[in-house]
Amino acid sequence: MGSLQLVHLTYAGSGKPTAQIVFGPELTTIYGASDTGKTFIVRSVEYMLGGSQLPMVPEAEGYTQILLGLLLPDGSPLTLVRRPGTNSTHLHREDLRDLVHRPADAIVNSVHNARSKNSLSIHLMRAMGLDEVLIRKNEAGGTRSLTLTDLVHLSVVTEDRMIAMSSPVLRTGTASTRTAETSVMRFLLTGEGDPDIDTGPNPGQRRVNRGQINLLDQLVIDLHAKLESDENERELKDRLVRVKTAISAQTTALRVADESHREAVRERMAHARRLAGLDERLAEVSDLLGRFRLLEDQYRSDLERLVMVNEAGSILGYFRVGTCVFCGAHPEHQHPGHRQQEATQLHIAVQAEAEKTTALLTDLLPTIADLAQEQQEITRTWQAAKADLETLDARISEVEGQLVPLREGLQELLDARSAVERGLELHARITELEDKRSRIDGEGAVPAARPTEYIAARVVNDFDSVLRHTLGSWEVPAVDNSGYDQYNAEIRAGGRPRAGRGKGVRSVLHSAFTTSLARFCIERDLPHLGFVVLDSPVVTYRQPVKYTPQDPDVPDARITSTVVERFYEDMLAFPGQAVIIENGDPPLGVLSEATTYNFTAADGRPGFLL
Repeated sequence: MGSLQLVHLTYAGSGKPTAQIVFGPELTTIYGASDTGKTFIVRSVEYMLGGSQLPMVPEAEGYTQILLGLLLPDGSPLTLVRRPGTNSTHLHREDLRDLVHRPADAIVNSVHNARSKNSLSIHLMRAMGLDEVLIRKNEAGGTRSLTLTDLVHLSVVTEDRMIAMSSPVLRTGTASTRTAETSVMRFLLTGEGDPDIDTGPNPGQRRVNRGQINLLDQLVIDLHAKLESDENERELKDRLVRVKTAISAQTTALRVADESHREAVRERMAHARRLAGLDERLAEVSDLLGRFRLLEDQYRSDLERLVMVNEAGSILGYFRVGTCVFCGAHPEHQHPGHRQQEATQLHIAVQAEAEKTTALLTDLLPTIADLAQEQQEITRTWQAAKADLETLDARISEVEGQLVPLREGLQELLDARSAVERGLELHARITELEDKRSRIDGEGAVPAARPTEYIAARVVNDFDSVLRHTLGSWEVPAVDNSGYDQYNAEIRAGGRPRAGRGKGVRSVLHSAFTTSLARFCIERDLPHLGFVVLDSPVVTYRQPVKYTPQDPDVPDARITSTVVERFYEDMLAFPGQAVIIENGDPPLGVLSEATTYNFTAADGRPGFLL
């Protein structure tokens, strides 16, 4: 939701020194002596945001322009320029911090008027996306547009309103505006505006409504019949949380087992590929070994035949050199081409062939021995790989045995989750139909006077918890069971309304209410200006005082300096922008972390207008 941010407040005038406060984006604290213009700063901010009057102080004489710098929700700058005592505000879409002479981008009415279509309220509400919001203005159901003043009242709190006995929710305190003021509070807490109420349905429409109500009642009965358990919505949500936790644990166990299974399968595939490679190599080695052994047998057979040929030639004398065994001629008498030459050549050829075959056999035998050794090694490796493969098969079977119950258990949990979600969907549908029935039933009733539409109890309880947390963080005593009483538009604490407390506690309760409302809206992205300006939010009591029945300041619990310290510590963690005006010095931790201004009325900076 869009919100605004205060950038600076500047007083400018011809021949006058510029008086300026630059606000920090988070916490700004302005402290120091009394009568130095601190409260005047708060009233000036309120005046620039649509206020109708600003009591001027003597120090402001001669200042002709008041400039309020803003950052719009889209981050763009906007400077509001207004002359004291006028009802016109000049808008400049830039950050100006000195006397302005240039023409304005737009001129609007400072104070909102329902008949005006050109006011500062309309411009800023449009920038925040709230220009079409309607709020109830009377018990009959009439509505009007939400205005900037409605929101400023709950963000900028002057000192007199801080301690006033009137409720922080009520701006004027008159009966005629009470409905609108409580409707603004309802809008901030819920983010829902009021519809433009008509006179209600005619008799024919009421008959249709009754028929719709009967149909919705029957649908609700049918949906109740489909519920599988007697658990209510809260119990189903609790069971859904438990089931989701169990699913998470089961999924983790299943993921671990599945990863182990995949790892075993990947390892088995690697072993299977290795075993296939060993099979292929073993077949190849065995084939080569068989071929080489056949070749060895062939070589040995050839050598045996050559030996036989050599022996036969020796016996028959074919291979001797000398007298021919056939004709008796001596070598010198043997003519060319004689058989003896051929016999000699045959002997030489047999010897050469025998030597060649022997050499081949000699080379072949080491190869056969290597192949035989490789065959043995491959066989041993294959057997080991086969054993590993069988081990992995057993491991895979074991993991698969674990996966089955895990998957079955997960499926049961998923089925249980689906059943719970169906139950929640049925409850949501029943609630939706009952809400629709309630709206239709409400549309059929046309009372003479329409009561104010109150805030849902759960929303009020949520806001009350924020308010109690704030007061607890500040360590405010005697404010147990604090909360917003929407029926009386009042803040209650310690069993008493705020108006029945002393002014010290009234100021603290008003501050806690304003900051809690802002925190509630900002943290839930609900409509809010986005900043708070608090004048004298915490007041230290020395002792309770006696009183008479006519004394409006009843005795109250003592507020110690601890409250002040805890207040500032909490404001350092405020989610929006805060401007705190106090007389007392903030704690040292605040001075080092916040944007601070010290008005001394003497040395240093004497005051806002110097």
